[in-house]
Amino acid sequence: MNLENYFISQFNNIHIGDDGALIENYVYSKDAFFENVHFKKRWMNYYQIAKKAMLVNISDAIAMNAKPKYALLSVAMPKNIKKFEMSALAKGFNDVASDFDMQIIGGDTISNSKLDITITIISKTDKPLLRKGIRKNDLLAYTGELGNSLKDLRKLLNLGNIHKKSKFVNIELRQNFILNNIRYLNSGMDISDGLYSDLDKLAKANSIGFKFNRNFDKRVACSGEEYEMLVSFDRRYKKALIRRSKRSRVRLTIFAKASRQKYINRCKSHHF
Repeated sequence: MNLENYFISQFNNIHIGDDGALIENYVYSKDAFFENVHFKKRWMNYYQIAKKAMLVNISDAIAMNAKPKYALLSVAMPKNIKKFEMSALAKGFNDVASDFDMQIIGGDTISNSKLDITITIISKTDKPLLRKGIRKNDLLAYTGELGNSLKDLRKLLNLGNIHKKSKFVNIELRQNFILNNIRYLNSGMDISDGLYSDLDKLAKANSIGFKFNRNFDKRVACSGEEYEMLVSFDRRYKKALIRRSKRSRVRLTIFAKASRQKYINRCKSHHF
């Protein structure tokens, strides 16, 4: 058990274990976005930082087929921050909230040595998509492409430049794909820690393993912060989901099926 899982295990609560906590038909989720941990200010401007912080958090709601309704912001800002930089932060938060028809209803601000952001999202769902629900012989698939986030992160760490439309800066969430196909899906989550690491969470939640139908380079399978969707579904719906994904112009890669074999995560933890 890694340190993150050890710490989480200290809290025995039935609501812990998904992308957010489902209570009645509301989902409560929270993620941190800290300077020098998740980003460096030379990589993004204040507007981009705020936008990504919001989208990272909204991704958890989307992953559970929940509609974001409200956000609470906690922003720790450097004492030397300028008013125009504060305004750029606020605009980033407000623009994303407007895109998702969501209200920012409060939070907290403090001075700090660097820029640290945490956001609580309150969302609502009529049909939640949970991590638990995979059945034997279910097919596993992910949306979009994987690997580019890690590739661009390495460029930035080596003082290189990335494209302005890079996924590392501009996250594309898959809310329409989930909403339009929820009746076909047995389980799901977003890919934030990398395909192999997030499969490990599904394996533990469902006491199941996976038989792969393709090989992955670790640079693809261990790439975190992709925010694509990882889903499982009955193989009877394979043709329907492929057809529907093409119609909505979302790439869908079917890469494994659920089996009783033991699953081993071959990626290092991103968090500790």
